[in-house]
Amino acid sequence: MSKKTFLTCLGTRPEIIKMAPVYKALQARGQHVKIIHTGQHEAVAHELYRFFDMPPDIVINLQRKSPALAHLTSALTDGLAEAVKALQPDVILVQGDTSSAFVGALTGYYDDIPVAHVEAGLRTHQRDPFPEEKNRELIGRLAHWHFPPTEQARENLRMENIATDHIYMVGNTVIDAALWTRDRLQNVSGENNLAIPENVRHFLRQHREDRLILITAHRRENWGAPIRQIARAAGAIVAQHDDVVVVWPVHPNPAVRSDVEHEISALPSGIRERICLTDPLDYPALIDLLVRCHFTLTDSGGIQEEASAFAKPVLIARTGTERQELVNAGGALLVGTDVNEICRQAHVLLEDTTAYRRMQVRQSPFGDGHAAQRIAAILAPARSHGVEIDR
Repeated sequence: MSKKTFLTCLGTRPEIIKMAPVYKALQARGQHVKIIHTGQHEAVAHELYRFFDMPPDIVINLQRKSPALAHLTSALTDGLAEAVKALQPDVILVQGDTSSAFVGALTGYYDDIPVAHVEAGLRTHQRDPFPEEKNRELIGRLAHWHFPPTEQARENLRMENIATDHIYMVGNTVIDAALWTRDRLQNVSGENNLAIPENVRHFLRQHREDRLILITAHRRENWGAPIRQIARAAGAIVAQHDDVVVVWPVHPNPAVRSDVEHEISALPSGIRERICLTDPLDYPALIDLLVRCHFTLTDSGGIQEEASAFAKPVLIARTGTERQELVNAGGALLVGTDVNEICRQAHVLLEDTTAYRRMQVRQSPFGDGHAAQRIAAILAPARSHGVEIDR
């Protein structure tokens, strides 16, 4: 097996999580794997790199002076061009649909370096999510290897005339990461998991016997009135069910945080005390709470996938999803951000045991925990007498 240098271009929390299993699988096959951290998400990134034991080789100092996407793209283009020139990789790996992934793929194209796209082919066929939908379409035109997680994602790529022999359905590496993390936390879960902030551990101790709903909301399409409606729905659910509590890691965006805190602070004290707002959680803490929760209400694509690994029902606070497979499998419902609809579906999950069990998928439609091994076998095939195997 010839050794190559694989460069993983990472910048956001989901990218780090989903690429960690690929990083480890390529290393296990004796390959050189380098990491560029683009700095797109800075506050939460380095704790994840430590957790997965994958320190970046180059960290780009973005020095963002504007929230504008044009400014971000420009800064990433300059930073990645310099980093790629320094590391001289044979292959660039990108994941998902972020600006870091798009610019990483574009940099590979400009420098004639083949690009591998992990989690390829996801589509809503709408403008939203913006700009992610267009990012992943563009990466599809730039990549050499396409690794869709599901049959639907593979079909999306075929419909866009991507060469079939460059498409490999492998499953989603987020399932690999979630299962690995759950197993690692088996002896230190819940109140004993020091990765969970003290305020949340204290909240869990106070409500040991209550059913937990995990809520997350961050998408741009839900900023403003929609996220205020999600917060009002959280209060209404707790008010209607006296054995239910909520943990909500609130996105750090000031506008999001302000809206959520304003709505929750307006609730009666007895309701407010059963809703724990906290800062964004480290990944092992989030997985622990997903394993523990009764169900999750979220607009996050990653959490839809991770919840399915643990047979947790998902109420999706969106009108569409690029992860329709979980909806089709019965493990998720699109509830939008209408307060009444969220409360109605939450009530079903809390009061109808049969309906709840129907939404507990036996097998995640996104993978079996071995996606990264398949990707590594394709990118770095073993050889026997000059003949590739494991393909």
